[in-house]
Amino acid sequence: MLKLKNLQVYYGVISAVRGIDMQVDKNSIVTLIGSNGAGKTSTLNAIVNLVKKSGQVFFDGKDITKHKTHKIVKEGLALVPEGRRVFINLSVDENLRMGAFNNDENFEKLRDEMYNLFPRLSSKKEQRGGTLSGGEQQMLAIARALMSEPKMLMLDEPSLGLAPKIVGELFEIITELKRRMPVLLIEQNAFAALKIADYGYVLENGRISLEGKGEELIGNDEVRAKYLGG
Repeated sequence: MLKLKNLQVYYGVISAVRGIDMQVDKNSIVTLIGSNGAGKTSTLNAIVNLVKKSGQVFFDGKDITKHKTHKIVKEGLALVPEGRRVFINLSVDENLRMGAFNNDENFEKLRDEMYNLFPRLSSKKEQRGGTLSGGEQQMLAIARALMSEPKMLMLDEPSLGLAPKIVGELFEIITELKRRMPVLLIEQNAFAALKIADYGYVLENGRISLEGKGEELIGNDEVRAKYLGG
């Protein structure tokens, strides 16, 4: 579904991502783990052409390397960025409508699906986004992205700053999403990410140092020492 070939990202003369190859297959969850500054967010931003890059990006059989960001989104690749970024002065319902701006004819059907998928949001339809808890805002950000009916979803640090109970709920929902579309997950909580991932990549200093099935990486001594607390 998604394939990266020799992807490199530059900020001026600084190389943040140094020639990585990776792929996300249909009906799978793939996670990219690594320390802060390893190049995880830069990789996502490069995929949707928000930063200067070289290499190739293929999505759903097409070379989208040089496509503009809005065209990439229109072709079905949705990104939920770090920090949630919901519309704080709009209601939950209005936030969802913003997500369906190019899919208005399916709004009611999709909205009902989102409230089924995210029951916490269902009772807060008229509540402003800014008054929701952090976990609810993250759920709303994901729901809003899904309103465009994407072919694939990318999530950047969805568990950041959330209570463990909410993280558990969120990861259950991400697992459920795999039935609908592939998911590329960037996550600091490496154990939680690898536990639900079909495949994982470890990014260090802009390069992929390890890769394998999620369960295999959980059992890897190097991964356990660096990212899973021993």
